[in-house]
Amino acid sequence: MTLDDLTTPCLVLDLGILRKNLAMMAAAIARHPGVQLRPHLKTAKSIEVAELAAPGHAPVTVSTLAEAEAFWAAGFHDQIYAVGITPQKLDRLAALPGVKAITDELAVAQAIAAHPAAIQALVEVDVGEHRGGLGPEDDGVLAIAAALGPRLAGVITHAGHSYSGRSTAEMAVIAETERAGISRAADRLRAAGHAVGIVSMGSSPTALYARSLEGVTEVRAGVYMFGDLFQAQIGTHAEADIAMTVLTSVIGRRAGALLLDAGAIALSKDRSTAAPGIRDDGFGLVLDLDGRPSLGRVVVQRAYQEHGVATGAPSLPVGARLRVQPNHTCLTAAAHERYFVVDGGREVIGSWARVNGW
Repeated sequence: MTLDDLTTPCLVLDLGILRKNLAMMAAAIARHPGVQLRPHLKTAKSIEVAELAAPGHAPVTVSTLAEAEAFWAAGFHDQIYAVGITPQKLDRLAALPGVKAITDELAVAQAIAAHPAAIQALVEVDVGEHRGGLGPEDDGVLAIAAALGPRLAGVITHAGHSYSGRSTAEMAVIAETERAGISRAADRLRAAGHAVGIVSMGSSPTALYARSLEGVTEVRAGVYMFGDLFQAQIGTHAEADIAMTVLTSVIGRRAGALLLDAGAIALSKDRSTAAPGIRDDGFGLVLDLDGRPSLGRVVVQRAYQEHGVATGAPSLPVGARLRVQPNHTCLTAAAHERYFVVDGGREVIGSWARVNGW
């Protein structure tokens, strides 16, 4: 089977590029002795990708209980479910020994401590993203740890605001703020008599550009595996190292534009490259069937539910097949059930299912 045999739109995953990206991150973390990479599978949601990213069933990170269940069944028993949990989900989590929760809520910590299963949890710390977590100096960190008692596994943070960086120097500064903040939270807990086994930080940019990870035990990163146009523009990887694309077909022609069968559902409506300071790539960049930019700069400028409008393209016949690099690979992949795997060519060498849902 080749790419010509697939029903479009669908996901294409290039195994060679994926392996290159995995090796890049492994080498970056290896610069910091004693620090472990705990890959975040929220983007890939694939057992086959997990086995490449975390060989030997090494520790992983997940974003849904559906992922936790699927990866646990596949042998990945050391996991962090890195989304704040509610008490109603604790019974489901308890069926997965070794999967740890996170929380920044005292009442949730009390529910975890009271649960009959030996659920472990990490205290979520905010180092500047202002999404979830308590500040490193917040006394709530101490109160949550005290409520968890022996269920305390450590502290965790995510510097999502690193995505606002526009240079390696800026990324390094954010990484140091992240490292210092999570280390400070861990030090405060230890000073209060708590055992803190895990000190976890991570985003793909800060994982790559951190100059020091002193005080950190592990780093979580995920989008680096596949990459996307936004990450390429902020320096996480080269544009040629985007491993996942959307295969699409030309379904119509207009003056100076092509109508594609990949629209908002297949590509997502994420417009992250419209952020200040970077090039706006619309809803994705269009490549030829071999994944090369041989068509020039062709941009999906409009995305309807099932239609994409690509401008700047040469005239191509209806039925011609193209590939679109996504703005945000996590959201683009979320609408699809599986990856069709290639290795630098058009031959499909595998079909890897995704773990969708919650």
